[in-house]
Amino acid sequence: MRNKNLIGTGVAIVTPFTKKGSVDIKALTNLVKHLHNGKVEYIVALGTTGETATLTKDEKQLVINTIVKANSNKLPLVLGIGGNNTSEVIDTIKKTDLKNFEAILSVAPYYNKPNQQGYYEHYKAVAKSTKKDIILYNVPGRTGSNVIWETQVKIATDFKNIVATKEASGSIEQIMKIIKNKPKDFMVISGDDNLTLPVIAAGGVGVISVVAQAFPKDYSEMVRLCLKYKFTEAQTLHYKLMDITDQLFLDGNPGGIKEALSILNICERYLRLPLCEPNDKVKQTLKQLIKNYK
Repeated sequence: MRNKNLIGTGVAIVTPFTKKGSVDIKALTNLVKHLHNGKVEYIVALGTTGETATLTKDEKQLVINTIVKANSNKLPLVLGIGGNNTSEVIDTIKKTDLKNFEAILSVAPYYNKPNQQGYYEHYKAVAKSTKKDIILYNVPGRTGSNVIWETQVKIATDFKNIVATKEASGSIEQIMKIIKNKPKDFMVISGDDNLTLPVIAAGGVGVISVVAQAFPKDYSEMVRLCLKYKFTEAQTLHYKLMDITDQLFLDGNPGGIKEALSILNICERYLRLPLCEPNDKVKQTLKQLIKNYK
């Protein structure tokens, strides 16, 4: 049975920082409320956009606690737990209190560049370590290699608590092959904001989005229109947001989205090294696009 709470627009939430570099609890709380008001379907904590790789264990827990408190059970929550050390991922899952979370988003192992059997065995071990629903996350641009469609379909078929894939390969052909061959209830979620409309048209169920963090009302409405097969209406919102979305990723994520959120007075633009703010051209273009956004 499909997990209906994972249909629609999920938002990969940033981790706001203060000027001194600590987690900005007030800004994170306000950001969660901004997403409530924008009527997104769910929130994803501690993903790539949350700069999770630079957070300490205590800071990760602080982010979790802040989001859970600010959310007040209003929206389903998904928690990012992934890595390139299978046993460490499993240990983290077992030691994490998951009662407030709908599912785990687990990125494909990076840097090691496992073969397809390695990916299969990794997700097999992760699936067997928990009863919680799991979203496989395939993002070759960051991990260095691709979980091919055959492997994803085999994982989806063999492990019932791996209920979805966040597909950020950028390949519509790969995404369509997953959709064509997957088990009926397995869900394909777009991992690329500008591909969400065609992914849903092909049979996907939604997106885990970055741009929806800045423009939750319009983006989540676009996704809902797509899910109702109202693609002509959805196209208006899709193209309205497309240029802004391009800029968000042009010189690094989450630098682009934090710049947009700063322009919108939602949180500050501060990042942690090795990430830096986007270049001046991106900043100026974003500022102009957001100023003209209606």
